[in-house]
Amino acid sequence: MNDQNTPESTNPAHFIKVVTDLGEDIPLMTSQAIFNDRGIKIIDKGVAVNAALYERLTKHSLSTPIAEAVGSVHTVTGKVLREHAEQAMRDIPFFERISKDIKTRALLLDAIENIPLPGPIAFQLMLVLKAQPKMFRHSIYSALFAAWMTLDTLVSRFDIGIAAAAGLLHDLGMLHINPKLLSPHEVIDRELRRQLYSHPLVSSVLIDGHHEYSKTVVRAIREHHEFLDGSGYPRYLSELAISPLGRVLCLGELVCSLLESGQEASEIHLRVQLRMNNNSYDAKLSERVERQLKSQSEVTQIGAALFENPVAQLHEINSVVADWPDQFILSQDLSPQRREGMTAVSSRVAQLRRTLSSVGVASVQLVQLGDGPLDASLQFELSLLAQEATWQLRNLSRQTKRRWHLEPETTYPDTLQTWLDRVDALTDHG
Repeated sequence: MNDQNTPESTNPAHFIKVVTDLGEDIPLMTSQAIFNDRGIKIIDKGVAVNAALYERLTKHSLSTPIAEAVGSVHTVTGKVLREHAEQAMRDIPFFERISKDIKTRALLLDAIENIPLPGPIAFQLMLVLKAQPKMFRHSIYSALFAAWMTLDTLVSRFDIGIAAAAGLLHDLGMLHINPKLLSPHEVIDRELRRQLYSHPLVSSVLIDGHHEYSKTVVRAIREHHEFLDGSGYPRYLSELAISPLGRVLCLGELVCSLLESGQEASEIHLRVQLRMNNNSYDAKLSERVERQLKSQSEVTQIGAALFENPVAQLHEINSVVADWPDQFILSQDLSPQRREGMTAVSSRVAQLRRTLSSVGVASVQLVQLGDGPLDASLQFELSLLAQEATWQLRNLSRQTKRRWHLEPETTYPDTLQTWLDRVDALTDHG
């Protein structure tokens, strides 16, 4: 069973479930008759859509995407987008600061209100708003961020609108993949992770089917998880292979995900992440963000998770990084694909080693702190650095496994398995 306008790897049953479940809460109705791919009508026009139709819809391969055949009096309009953007400016201090200027505020809100919303897109945004309100807020924040990052004396309102549209729609594909990925408590296995890595492609295909959105928007959406150092997904793009708007969306994922937590310390956490990931994001874009962030002296540390002994955690991270077994890359037993993948990982391990040194937490630098107790400010900063370094190490482990492509009933080389086990032990503890 397949819907048009989504990649073949996507199971349409996931999206149909979202639609039919929502039909239990708000009125949904078929706006046209629904036919299967053999031309047989399975549902008439004007029929209420609810959970009772789920099995009938999923038994057939539909000739028309379900988003084009179902509608509701409840929908997302430009006015709705503007209201939520105004709420974001009230709720999130960062967005309040960047929109203090009356002219800037008007430009941002007008850009968001005037994003083109063809029927199927408006319908899917309504599903996000009703079924996944947190994801809808993230989309609004991303639209605001992308529009603001595009503001410049040399760009037009049209360019700002393009950026806002890309920010708003970049995660639309999440509606079409396994809903377990939207649960914060779900353990993500190999298959779920594969679907997660595919969602930028799903989103771009959904948007590409509508002439209202330019190829610039489609490309940026496809690239919103690609990092400058080549460590992103789904295509491991790097540097100039990533479009300017793609770079904005990628940085926006980090900025908006942290700011939407609502914790005051999130801005300090963001500043630390930008320092620790200076090779992943566009430097000029990052600098513009940093200029808008509060300093550590202006931020309370309430709600911030601290390591009891961040120095010990950082020492162990340095040790694991130093023990990356890069010698196995020279093995003649490696296929060209695996050698290329492991060489890329080795490059990122070396980059993490340089980053730890550049932010002052290499082992030789940590020794200079001595054995005495840390003051609250230093413990806070080192805890944030340890958290981010731990996350990066976990990500390196995932990249290693993804680039190795372990086949059934095979194992990693012993030295590599030992290193992966050390990472698992450290990151589980951290």
